[in-house]
Amino acid sequence: MSPGTEAFNRGKKFKNYRDISTLKEYVFIDAREMIVECFRPNDNGVWEIYNYGEGDEVTLTSVDLSFPIEMLYEDVVLEAVEEE
Repeated sequence: MSPGTEAFNRGKKFKNYRDISTLKEYVFIDAREMIVECFRPNDNGVWEIYNYGEGDEVTLTSVDLSFPIEMLYEDVVLEAVEEE
């Protein structure tokens, strides 16, 4: 997710995706920091967030897959985040 698309991805796009009854996970992969956010609906249909960071094992339950977060960022140079 780039800074330019983040607001849209988290807002209207995610709202529209939540209306897809077969969608089981919605994943944000940060382009600036080693952060992955995975949203999953619970048994009541409420979307919950699962956060992953450096050293964590990312789990995608919809496809029965787990992997170290570092695999996503292999060969990626992360730029320092500027404070506003």
